[in-house]
Amino acid sequence: MYRLNLEVLPSLIIVLMGSIDAATTVIGTLYFGATELNPLLTGIVSTNITGFLVLKILASICIGATYVLVKRMMNMAEDKNSKSFRFGNIFMKISYASVIAFLIIVVVNNLIVLLA
Repeated sequence: MYRLNLEVLPSLIIVLMGSIDAATTVIGTLYFGATELNPLLTGIVSTNITGFLVLKILASICIGATYVLVKRMMNMAEDKNSKSFRFGNIFMKISYASVIAFLIIVVVNNLIVLLA
């Protein structure tokens, strides 16, 4: 039986939340007259929806894959009790918790705009 590796769970959450963000943004702009608040993506979402979706989902996948790669690199460390290892591990966890919290805020905001 297949068992989900808990090390990739933060990556899956980031990809899921990024995909929901992309989908709600597209639905909001196409059907509800909402606008993209990110000035870098405003032009893309209004002219090329497919490009916008690819860009947003690819960015989410890259961020999620970064977590997996960093976790693997840290698991290869010889001295897991060193101060630098502990600092790096805490920094990585805080970074990814912050990314997930930010994406939750973005998705909730998008849903509020769609439901308003």
